[in-house]
Amino acid sequence: MNIIQQSTPINASRKITELYKERTSPCVSLEFFPPKTEPGKRNLLDRIGRMSALEPLFVTVTWAAGGTAADKTLELSTIIQQDLNIPVCMHLTCTNMDKTIIDEALEVCKRIGIRNILALRGDPPSGDDWLDFQMDQECDNFRYASDLVRYIKKNYDDYFCIGVAAYPEGHYGTDDDDTDADMEIKQDPIKDLPYLKEKIEAGADFVITQLFYDVDNFLKFEQVFREQIQNDSILLFPGLMPINSFLLFNRAAKLSHATIPSSILDQFPVEIQNDDNIVKSIGIKILINIIEEIYAKTNGRINCFHFFTLNLEKAIAQIVAKSTTLSSILEDSNVSDNHSTMPQIHRQPQPQSQLNNFPHTVSNTELNESRNTDNDEDLILIDAEEDNSNNNRVTNGTTSTTYLEENKKRRRRRSSSTINYNDNDDNSRTTINRNSIPHNMNSTSNAININHSNMPSRKVLISISQGSGTLGRNATWDEFPNGRFGDSRSPAYGEIDGYGPSLKVSYKKAIELWGKPLNFDDIKNIFIKYLEGSIDSLPWSDLGLSPETGLIQEELIELNEMGYLTLSSQPATNGTSSTDKIFGWGPAHGVVYQKAFIEMFISKNQWDTILKPKLDRYGSSKYTYYVGDVNGKFDSHQTYDSENNEYPNGNSDGSSSVVTWGVFPNSEIIQSTIIEEESFKAWRDEAFAIWLEWIKLFPINSPTRIFLNKLRNEFCLVSIVHHDFIKTDELWEMLLE
Repeated sequence: MNIIQQSTPINASRKITELYKERTSPCVSLEFFPPKTEPGKRNLLDRIGRMSALEPLFVTVTWAAGGTAADKTLELSTIIQQDLNIPVCMHLTCTNMDKTIIDEALEVCKRIGIRNILALRGDPPSGDDWLDFQMDQECDNFRYASDLVRYIKKNYDDYFCIGVAAYPEGHYGTDDDDTDADMEIKQDPIKDLPYLKEKIEAGADFVITQLFYDVDNFLKFEQVFREQIQNDSILLFPGLMPINSFLLFNRAAKLSHATIPSSILDQFPVEIQNDDNIVKSIGIKILINIIEEIYAKTNGRINCFHFFTLNLEKAIAQIVAKSTTLSSILEDSNVSDNHSTMPQIHRQPQPQSQLNNFPHTVSNTELNESRNTDNDEDLILIDAEEDNSNNNRVTNGTTSTTYLEENKKRRRRRSSSTINYNDNDDNSRTTINRNSIPHNMNSTSNAININHSNMPSRKVLISISQGSGTLGRNATWDEFPNGRFGDSRSPAYGEIDGYGPSLKVSYKKAIELWGKPLNFDDIKNIFIKYLEGSIDSLPWSDLGLSPETGLIQEELIELNEMGYLTLSSQPATNGTSSTDKIFGWGPAHGVVYQKAFIEMFISKNQWDTILKPKLDRYGSSKYTYYVGDVNGKFDSHQTYDSENNEYPNGNSDGSSSVVTWGVFPNSEIIQSTIIEEESFKAWRDEAFAIWLEWIKLFPINSPTRIFLNKLRNEFCLVSIVHHDFIKTDELWEMLLE
């Protein structure tokens, strides 16, 4: 059987173990997370549609901590499974979660034909959540992933194919047998193996590893795994994360406690770490070497590689195209390039950026939908080493053309998980909105318009992987700027892991860093210590301070002393070299610009009586602000023009401000940081959810828990952009008046 294009369509409602047996050549699987915004969701569906040409064995969809985005996970899983006809393996975590959510999620999966579940523990319980687990001995609460595996097997027998996680370098965490969860565990894969065996004995069918970059450590783990498990039917998939930028690469490795060998780290000298194009190019070669070495040294036992995509596609497409092991995925296609067509495009207009009228800025590219893609003169038709000389073009806000679009005639009522922010935090619950999930295998067609045509040809895929031509530029428009301050229309917008709001440290580390605050002075001191470098993280940020923060450190400390709890900020700069040690980023020989901005928590009283009146006096030409609170309230002085159906910047779906951009040789303007209404609203909800995660560390009715919950309800989140980047001190002078 040809593994790339079967003579009959794949039945997505099959087990991974069954599908794997039919593969005769190396293959891939892909992980995606539910985007935080509706435009991001639409663009992700486009992206997955294109990446289906890689014939992934399966696709996994992440589950946010505590099931806080259960509806989004189920909705995305349903569309991929039913409309894109790709086998889905849905993540499911069990700790800190109501059992009814698990039951409802499993029932939905069974109803829509999903046969594969990745059973994970999730964040370990802490505070009173931990006490609840300890005290309730007779209930069906779950402490470990093995408990979830047993539960699924008990209730569904062999209907689901169940996967579990493994840690090739050992799991880093806390001792679950300690009530205070204050015993750090040293990473040791040998010590972890009994827990993995327990999950397999409970009924697991396959294993996906945590991300790693040290091949030797993985090979040692794989050898011990085979010796100890002694069950050839258990599949092992190595987890790989492409290197898209040095900052995210470092952060992902830190969060996962993955070793970065010096042989890899040495390939990223300081002078190139801010040039994402060079970093990505090196990263592609590193991932290819990892794949080739694993495949060769396991004699082909490991022949399916699981990619943590971060909802991006370019690096993965290039890895597959250039890897000796994986390129057969493209070569084996029996679909003629001359007869394969892209899925029918349903274009939806996208808002323009404020920089669209700047010189050197590329305008929105339009694809002539009637033109045969094989005649596109921009397509790259060879597998030669990529020539980057003319391919460093990053479009400014151009979204990928859509294969999937919500049907305007009938919009399904959808609701993301319901978090009751108005009630006391102890009663907050997450529920699955049953009405948002289709009740039969055909009902999603009411919400999504799809033309089920052939997959993209190999020519088109290579063009996309190079980021070349109209299709390539449309597909990879968001590859350079992404993350929380990128374009919210990007599927990759938001945190890098897609697992929802959570603290990035253990209980013990959290107490060590932030203590047990009892008054507002304690809170202010936490933020000031972070600015002074005494502590390296806040509940909302696990990254250290950037060098440019030093330029406004005194002002930020003074603001925090006033009760303005600063989360993010940047100083202004005008035409600085891209290689500058403080402001520099991107390729060499460029010029970068920044507007000053600040994001902070302040009391609602301070906002209403002091800061808002001051900003309103200046007007929106000088400043743009967004403000929101725990109840979902939002305000901005960017007035909506109902007559023209747009905001002052010309957008139709919300105001936005580009606050960091650069001009580089042979490239259009690159926008790396954007502050906009859509992204602010998404971050507002997440920021107040992180307050709740911090609160939950402490026992119910404890002074610290009561105090933090009071602050959470009394504060608002404010983001302010100062537009005159020539006057570099004006924002700080205004705030400190």
